[in-house]
Amino acid sequence: MALIRGLAAFLFVGLLGFGAYQALMHPNTPLPPQWNPVQPLSIDDPVTPITGWKLNRAVADGQSCLAVLNGHAALQPLTDFEASDQCHIRDRVALQGVGNARLNGLETRCAIALRMAMWERHSLQPAARNILGTALRDITQTGSYNCRTIRTGSGPSTRMSTHATADAIDISGFGFADGRQISLLQDWVGTDAEAAFLRAARDGACEWFRLTLSPDYNSLHADHFHLQSKGWGSCR
Repeated sequence: MALIRGLAAFLFVGLLGFGAYQALMHPNTPLPPQWNPVQPLSIDDPVTPITGWKLNRAVADGQSCLAVLNGHAALQPLTDFEASDQCHIRDRVALQGVGNARLNGLETRCAIALRMAMWERHSLQPAARNILGTALRDITQTGSYNCRTIRTGSGPSTRMSTHATADAIDISGFGFADGRQISLLQDWVGTDAEAAFLRAARDGACEWFRLTLSPDYNSLHADHFHLQSKGWGSCR
């Protein structure tokens, strides 16, 4: 009897596994792609609990990252830049825009470009519509790659910054379809709609980047968001 029960359990598990495989892989699966872990990330898909996992998987591979960004960013793939073991840009792209927002051009990693595209699509544009009643048109960045050590309130450290590998980007302001311009330096403090948008932008960045630092962190960030593709989820 024990053998029969064991065989039955084995067959049951096997059937479950086969059913799960069919649900995930069959061309006519009823499972929506945003819920299907074997389907690649799509920037336009609704956000689900597995979207972050899909994003992390996409940014880990340069070609997968570029494939997801196809049609969702104004960029040009470039060859890797290697200044040293500590300073380089791998999976390098020249980026000029994400979604419907332009950027003043920069060179950065594809991972940063993809996280920017997710931020623009799922955080910045909804915040612009809901809080300001307009559309986001421009994102002002002040740098990604910079071969330097981390800056602290007590001076330079001995650790290399994530800017040294273009795994970070600094954002100082935004422009909108109604002509409005918002900067962190001028508009972070307050209770008006501009300040509310900036806080929504910061909170949204925390969803798509591995580390987000804002003016609330320290005076070194009074005029910009520091957004990293590497880190442990800090949001300040």
